[in-house]
Amino acid sequence: MKKTLLAISVALALMSCSKQPTFVDAYITTVDKTMTMAKDSILLQTNNDTIKHNLITLDPSVKYQEMDGFGAAITGSSCYNLLKMTPENRAKLLKDTFDPVNGLGYSYIRISIACSDFSLEDYTYCDKPGIENFEMHELDKRDLFPILKEILAINPNLKIMASPWTPPKWMKVDNLKDKKPFDSWTSGQLNPDYYQDYATYFVKYLQEMQKEGFNIESITIQNEPLNRGNSASLYMTWQEQRDFIKTALGPAFEKNGIKTKILVYDHNYDYDVNKPENADQGQYPLRIYEDAEAAKYIDGAAYHAYGGDKSELLKIHEARPDKNLYFTEMSIGLWGDGYDFGKDLMWNMREVCIGTINNFNKAVIMWNFMLDDKHAPFRPGGCDICLGAIDIDSSDYATMTFNSHYYTMAHLSKVIKPGAKRIKADGNTSSKVYYSAFENTDGSYSVVLLNEEDTAQKINIAEGINVFTHEVPAKSVVSYIWKKSI
Repeated sequence: MKKTLLAISVALALMSCSKQPTFVDAYITTVDKTMTMAKDSILLQTNNDTIKHNLITLDPSVKYQEMDGFGAAITGSSCYNLLKMTPENRAKLLKDTFDPVNGLGYSYIRISIACSDFSLEDYTYCDKPGIENFEMHELDKRDLFPILKEILAINPNLKIMASPWTPPKWMKVDNLKDKKPFDSWTSGQLNPDYYQDYATYFVKYLQEMQKEGFNIESITIQNEPLNRGNSASLYMTWQEQRDFIKTALGPAFEKNGIKTKILVYDHNYDYDVNKPENADQGQYPLRIYEDAEAAKYIDGAAYHAYGGDKSELLKIHEARPDKNLYFTEMSIGLWGDGYDFGKDLMWNMREVCIGTINNFNKAVIMWNFMLDDKHAPFRPGGCDICLGAIDIDSSDYATMTFNSHYYTMAHLSKVIKPGAKRIKADGNTSSKVYYSAFENTDGSYSVVLLNEEDTAQKINIAEGINVFTHEVPAKSVVSYIWKKSI
């Protein structure tokens, strides 16, 4: 009997000591949509020296920027469409998208400070002259606030970026020399005489949002400051942003204990220098950073990808590695040759997602989260052929088309958690295979990989003595996440 008990004890001890196999979670999306975030499990093995080809090696000892998050813009139009859904359908969609555990884990959104070109009307929070008349707008209270509250109930750690498209019209002038009043939502410049009032406008906005339970992580000074033509817009040079920040906004934030990060620029890589009035606007953020009094208030700069190349991010980083970089807008639409899911999935993942991240960008946010099948609602003079990350059928507000942007953000947010550090990754793969690697705060590793080849690629990924092999489908995006087994 004693021998039997001993044998059982030994067997149980051996079982408890035996190591359970570790698996890598993989999520796959193909250009033909046969797979969209399709989950697979891959065995994590111990590396042997026989693997030499198509090998990507991670080196966690070399760390780069910390990642803040990924997501899309919750515009007024997005909120309007979301609220047209049944509460049950909307709750499911938002949970699927924002739940950090059981959903895709979208973690950073952008909202407009008052109206944008995707609002139901043009407005600011102080349309009656005099900053004492500041008041949150009814459309925000009706549409934006309920949606933000639903999202934050799902993901309380969600980060929110806010950007103005225009200041109140009474703060605008036609030019800075004559300072003639400019009664238009489109174009104009901020009257320096109202710098202090406009700084107070930002402070009041942030305080009112805080009262509603919305902590604004970051603000940009002006959406597309070198674009006069948007339906709601303001022309604002780097010289103007510099002066506004150092003389008014920065001190106002400091005085009122505002911790929200200040981001400059928020426009294209090429600074629209092809337009004569923008000839001296090249490397806009760096010019502001040259002024120490302004720079001390600034966290970093934001960029869009409608002009120029992502390599500009690396130039800005190398010049000022102490300042952060954010990618804040890219839309899809029916311009050029029209929209194609597969083509944009490849381009967007290569240029906007992996491309900007490998150039020291720490967050990626796409444009409209949701529009309807008529590209609406949109403002006159705004984009009437844009698509959302999701398009919803206005005949039933239930049938949805999930576009490429929805999945590119999903591939990032599902495996790269806020606070993750990008780490070194080297490989000898095809030149049409792109990737970026990360270490999450819980010790897990993740890789986001794009295969633009017309054929499947057998890819090996190694970290230390751990390795796994995956047959990556032709023209696909794959995200991996795992914890080391040894």
